Amino acid sequence: MSFLKNLFGTKETSINSYLDFWNWFTKYETDFYNVVKKNKDIETLFFDKISPKISELQNGFFFVTGMYNDHTAELIITADGDIKNIAFVEDLVEAAPSLEKWRFTALKPALNIEDVNISMAGYEFTGTNLFFYANENAAYPDEVDISIIHNELNDENRNQISTGVYIFLDNYLGELDFINNIDNLSIVGSHEAEKEPVPISKLKDFLTWRQKEFVEKYEAVRYDTENDSYSMLEAELESGNKLFAVINTELLDWDSKASHPWIATLTLRYDGSNNNGMPTDDDYELLNQIEAEIGKELKDFDGYLNIGRQTANGEREIFFACKEFRNPSKVFYQISQSYKKSFKINYEIYKDKYWQSFEKFIAR
Repeated sequence: MSFLKNLFGTKETSINSYLDFWNWFTKYETDFYNVVKKNKDIETLFFDKISPKISELQNGFFFVTGMYNDHTAELIITADGDIKNIAFVEDLVEAAPSLEKWRFTALKPALNIEDVNISMAGYEFTGTNLFFYANENAAYPDEVDISIIHNELNDENRNQISTGVYIFLDNYLGELDFINNIDNLSIVGSHEAEKEPVPISKLKDFLTWRQKEFVEKYEAVRYDTENDSYSMLEAELESGNKLFAVINTELLDWDSKASHPWIATLTLRYDGSNNNGMPTDDDYELLNQIEAEIGKELKDFDGYLNIGRQTANGEREIFFACKEFRNPSKVFYQISQSYKKSFKINYEIYKDKYWQSFEKFIAR
């Protein structure tokens, strides 16, 4: 294909922004369209070309493509379930140009159940052979805990069946609703089911009802941390190193934790080998500066609660409980880029409605 020679036979402009990527894409959009239209060698002639270009800007983007109709190709850009990348996928698609032959979609959309038929490892996953029931826990009344039943599941094929169920739900519910609306998921066989099975076709309506109930209960809930007291916790590790934590234990007793279900954790790694796992004075000062910067961006009255921090074994972890995950994703990403020469920085965002991750900090 002649355009490939042109594409890789000349020096390409580096990709430094979403606009740069889309300008590059637009330059070859007709050639890419023809690859998708012919449905031949899409991996090599399309995905292998666009992936390196967007990776120049940021990692964590995945692609699905096909013909939306007879005249329009669709490119679905997905985070593949990684919560911390969803905001960036949405921003990338928001910046996409309007092209006559293309439709751009952020995150895998929900499909009608009759359109979701997954065949994998010799097993079928359809609207007729999957069922569900909801589990209830009085200690965690707002958690949406779902068990999915597949009649062929056994100990030998549990991994294959579980993977197939996740793929089915990702397509049936859509990527965003799957992440937002289910807190805990288990896959069971019919012999393990503890309740009457409900057809999987009713799952969307059930989740919509639970989400509406949750929003009505917690949408306006906010928490002011200004007058809270923080506890200084200290422990000795098996290595003999010290662990220090500064935790808002008053906040951990709050009875509306579920209103801030997203836990955002930033981990900064430093060299503590000569200081019993603790940072040097210079590192300590810089770590505190970073924490202050985060605090200016993630404020309690906006729905971002600073639970505290833990320092040990060459790591400083900073914890937030959040009403939503998009802004923390962007703040933590920016911090990781700004200070990557000073520390090795990672971050994760996950759902934990009742903050069970932090029960270790609560005195029993």
